[in-house]
Amino acid sequence: MGGHREKDDGALLRAVAAGDQAALADLYDRHAGWLHARLTRRCADPEVVREVLQDTFVTVWRSASGHRGAEAGGWLWTIAARRLVDARRAQERGTRLAPEPEAAAVPSAEDRVLAGLEYGDVGTALDRISPELREVLRATVVDGLTTREAARLLGIPEGTVKSRARRARTELRAALAQLNPSPLGGPA
Repeated sequence: MGGHREKDDGALLRAVAAGDQAALADLYDRHAGWLHARLTRRCADPEVVREVLQDTFVTVWRSASGHRGAEAGGWLWTIAARRLVDARRAQERGTRLAPEPEAAAVPSAEDRVLAGLEYGDVGTALDRISPELREVLRATVVDGLTTREAARLLGIPEGTVKSRARRARTELRAALAQLNPSPLGGPA
């Protein structure tokens, strides 16, 4: 590998933008492990996870010049999460077009919950809150990261993670109330 290990993510990304393959390898070594773990929590298919991880770093190679700042964790996760959604949509289209198999695979409970988060009312409500609040919620609630892990991933102080999580929950409740205005337990 290159001699980039002591550089911060921003320096590595600038080197990647200049065409330095060793810098990309160092960035991969630094971030692929946690990205793989986080993707695996959202997708049970190891082949899809591998493809998404590869697509993420191909995207980094192509668009490194667009990144600003020293920390790349949040940016990498945004790319990976979008690639995972794209892969799921492609699978969904393929499933609709393919003939019905004899024994259809039943999605796991976790896959159903995550699909509900992406495509149901909660997903719609998440899309209505600001991206920085949404990322904190996804990191701490969906991915189950601690405040410290989320802070490191997103490149922000722990106190900021806590305050954004509080604001995100408030805004998410309001967005859900707008989507489904009938009170719980009230008349149907």
